[in-house]
Amino acid sequence: MATIVQRIKEIEDEMVMFTQKNKATSYHLGQLKAKLAKLRRDLISPSGGGGGGAGGIGFDVARTGVASVGFVGFPSVGKSTLMSKLTGTHSEVSEIDFTTLTTVPGTLKVHGAPIQILDLPGIIEGANDGRGRGLARTCNLIFIVLDVLKPLGDKKIIEGELEAFGIRLNKKPPAINVRKKDKGGIAITNTVPLTNIDHDEIKAILSEYKLSNADVTIREPNCTSDDLVDVIEGNRVYIPAIYIDAISIEELDLLYKIPNSVPISSKEWLNVDELIEQMWQALQLVRVYTKPRGQSPDYSAPVVLRHGKCAIEDFCNAIHKEIAKQLKYAVVWGSSAKHARGQKVGLDHVLED
Repeated sequence: MATIVQRIKEIEDEMVMFTQKNKATSYHLGQLKAKLAKLRRDLISPSGGGGGGAGGIGFDVARTGVASVGFVGFPSVGKSTLMSKLTGTHSEVSEIDFTTLTTVPGTLKVHGAPIQILDLPGIIEGANDGRGRGLARTCNLIFIVLDVLKPLGDKKIIEGELEAFGIRLNKKPPAINVRKKDKGGIAITNTVPLTNIDHDEIKAILSEYKLSNADVTIREPNCTSDDLVDVIEGNRVYIPAIYIDAISIEELDLLYKIPNSVPISSKEWLNVDELIEQMWQALQLVRVYTKPRGQSPDYSAPVVLRHGKCAIEDFCNAIHKEIAKQLKYAVVWGSSAKHARGQKVGLDHVLED
């Protein structure tokens, strides 16, 4: 009996045969994409609990800090060297491939906020063993470390490996809604032109998921069949990524053209400040400093919140859940306040960094 990996390979090979998409092939292509997504889901979360996910020795790491950043890349591209210098944590460094076999955690303090850094095991192209990819799904930001000799090739392969594990890099969830219903068949509504998918392909995907009665609403420009599958699967994670290139000065201009890319030298410790600053911006953290009545603010230990969950109520809950229940008002100074002398606000006031 064919393994999941073999069945995935068979479907991928069959999809390659469809070089031209037309009305005659779109239905079958939609079915293949849905089958492929379901097999990959089994690879991420196998029912038997074995291999492919985040489990296994060295892959379960206690969460510390206010956010986590994972280093992803092929073996021996400098992940461990950079990790060790950033955090002071020893991660085995060697010219030999596969030195990092388990996840190594460390902590980096940025603007007073502790950030957990995870050195994930090196990716093996096509291995499909979940080595490090499962834990990457839980990160708030991913650093992709590229080989200076073939950065674009490595970038494409690594993105493909992470995509197969349900990780979507530098993307937002597509504006597609699929609502199941008891009867009435399939109703498709689109507020934007469907340029990359047609009704036949949509119905084929729904059929593969045994959805014979559903309302599909598409508001996503340039929506693809992959976007629809992602919405139906519902287990995708959308994570920002920064690409790190260990480079020489001559290659600096070329690699700066890669979107979200930060060229650095971990050996010479060049441009690392920009990397840390880009990491801070991508994590979208909000620092809030407490001010005892009649005293100066305490700038030594901020309460760190995440963008989108940084109202006064979130701030109170980060300290103790009982505070919000007893709070009458708070006084806020800084960029979120209307007055320099401070502003009285309630639980729904949104704080800024």
